[in-house]
Amino acid sequence: MPEPSPFAELRNVTFSYGERAILRDVSLAVPRGKVTALMGASGGGKTTVLRLIGGQQQAQRGEVLFDGQNVGQMDAAALYKARRRMGMLFQFGALFTDLDVFENVAFPLREHTDLPEELVRDVVLMKLHAVGLRGARDLMPSQISGGMARRVALARAIALDPELVMYDEPFAGLDPISLGTAAQLIRQLNDAMGLTSIIVSHDLEETFRLADHVIILGEGVVAAQGTPDEVRASTDPLVHQFVHALPTGPVPFHYPGPTAEQDFGPAGGIGL
Repeated sequence: MPEPSPFAELRNVTFSYGERAILRDVSLAVPRGKVTALMGASGGGKTTVLRLIGGQQQAQRGEVLFDGQNVGQMDAAALYKARRRMGMLFQFGALFTDLDVFENVAFPLREHTDLPEELVRDVVLMKLHAVGLRGARDLMPSQISGGMARRVALARAIALDPELVMYDEPFAGLDPISLGTAAQLIRQLNDAMGLTSIIVSHDLEETFRLADHVIILGEGVVAAQGTPDEVRASTDPLVHQFVHALPTGPVPFHYPGPTAEQDFGPAGGIGL
């Protein structure tokens, strides 16, 4: 059987914030039905890829495809329709602080559908049950832990039964128990609901255990992609530095800028 077409894809994409190049002629594919990890050093363009797929940003050059459709050529109505097929878990959950847990999960249902209130209630409780928090429906975000907030955000991300779920740093700031719970939920929901998942994460060990496919971004290009074992075995210097958490390598400690001598003069820069 031929391999199914990728569910999301970047083809020769270049993107910059002003003069700062983020992606340079990047091509990558997100396999259908799989968990794909998007990793690399900070500032490498991982979150930008999610924004391009979701249509929040547009590439200066190249194509961004979602289920075969060019996101950059969609009008507002088509983009809104495509986003209904996507779920997004933002960094640290991004719950509405003035809404309780139930209303946070109900928000996308009320925004995108005309479901009667009885059905909204049933769907919200089912999604909260899936993440183990049906009993927390009446609590405010300030009354729950960081790990619970992340699970509420996950329930909200799957409220519309999306086909693609994107996770931006889902493990950041979590204790080991909450992290393990979040990882297990991502895997179970992906398989049980037949989802395609993209995870942006810096948690190497947990993400490599969870992912089917790994893409490493570095210096605006794809440094490596493949199974977790294939990426671990990469001889690319940047990938080696990232996988082994080495302080020295292609990713420098200092952000590019004037030399110490330029800033402090010959004498002032001696101790730097």
